[in-house]
This record gives sequence, C-alpha cells and structure tokens, in this order.
Amino acid sequence: MSKRKPEENENGVETTGHSWDGIEEYNNPLPRWWLWTLYATIVWAIGYTIAYPAWPISKEGATPGLMKWSTRADVAAEIKAVDEANAAIESKLASAELTEIAADPELKGYAINAGHAVFQTWCAQCHGSGAQGNKGFPSLLDDDWLWGGTIEDIHYTVTHGVRNEDDDDARFSEMPKFGADELLSEEEIEQVVNHVLTISGQADQADPELAKAGAVVFEDNCSSCHGEDGKGDRDQGAPNLTD
Repeated sequence: MSKRKPEENENGVETTGHSWDGIEEYNNPLPRWWLWTLYATIVWAIGYTIAYPAWPISKEGATPGLMKWSTRADVAAEIKAVDEANAAIESKLASAELTEIAADPELKGYAINAGHAVFQTWCAQCHGSGAQGNKGFPSLLDDDWLWGGTIEDIHYTVTHGVRNEDDDDARFSEMPKFGADELLSEEEIEQVVNHVLTISGQADQADPELAKAGAVVFEDNCSSCHGEDGKGDRDQGAPNLTD
C-alpha cells in the first residue's frame, strides 16, 4: 500500500487529505521536544519499575525492585529510631513509682505527652477526644470521680478496668433493676425520680409532694450506695446524684 501524500487546502495549509463534514485534518507533526519528552518518560517509567516496587505479581506483594525500598521499611526504621531515642527515659518511667513521676519534671512531662497519644488511641472512643465523656461514659475533666481521683486510684482503674470479667481485681458496680425486679413499685420509682431532681438542683421540674415521699424511699433503698446526701460513694463506684 502506497503512503498517502499530504495535500494542501485552498488556504495553502498542509492536510492529511481527511475531511469530515467539511472539517479537515491538518498535517501538523508533534514538536520534536514533545516527542523526546514522551520517550524520556517511557524510559524513566521502565527504569522506575525495575528499581522500585511496582508489579503486584504475587500474593506476597509487588516486585521488590533492585533498590529493595519500601515505605513500610521506612516507617519501621523511623519507629525503631524513636524507640531507641526514648529507651532510657522509657526504662526510667517503667521502674519509677507514681509519686516519683509526679516529682520529676522530666518524667512527668514525658508521661503526660506520651499519655496523650495513648489516650487518643485507647480511651477517646468512649471518653471523647477531649476527655469530656459521652453518654454512659463519664467526663474526666472534673473532680467528680466514680472510683476516686488520686493518681493511685486512676492507675488502679486503668490497670484493671471497670466491669472487666477477665480480671478478678477489676472494679465492679451494678445498680439493681428496681422496676423490672419489682423491688420498687412504679409509684415509688416516680417518687425517687422527683427526689433526685430536687437534690440535683432541678427542683423546678419536680413535684414537691412526690419528692418528699421519694426522700424516704431513697433513704431506704438508695442511700447505702449513693449516700444519704446523694453525693455518691467512690469506694463502690456509685455516682454523685447532686451535680
């Protein structure tokens, strides 16, 4: 087949001779610099796939490449470097008593910063990223603690957990099902609810007569855990009902 020669249109512009609905195809070859750039990128791409991981040809992953480089190895090296840099203070922290950590500015600063990262990883899902708490999970920002707020108390709670059946030393607290187990009648429950509203500063929402009767029911059934004043008992994990 002979090669078709370029033609010129009426304006003297060279075309390929192709025309569609009056639209002509100009015979404009690509610039040399553009072609050489294209060829260079092709060569570079081939070299890249040889030097670096590129082809996922097996279940183990991509071809390793001649340079044996990977982002995973880089991350592992960075983690190792950080661990080595912190090894001395980590060892000191692990062997120190809680009171020693609080008294040592360097240890305390490191523990607080490292603890923030640990909290965001393991605790924020329940207690919130700012420790403000969520429904069913207490706020850690105030001084109203279920199991005590000293550094020893907090350490024990974090170590063993709450209602953790896998640890015999875990803290446990359970509130009886007063209604479902028929420990209290519906009327008595209503009375206690109004009493709790009253002692928690919401007296405007409570019925005074029901609250008065509820005080008696509360003393007989609830005060053993929550205290006669309703301020809770940290030894039992009974929450403060007056705040």
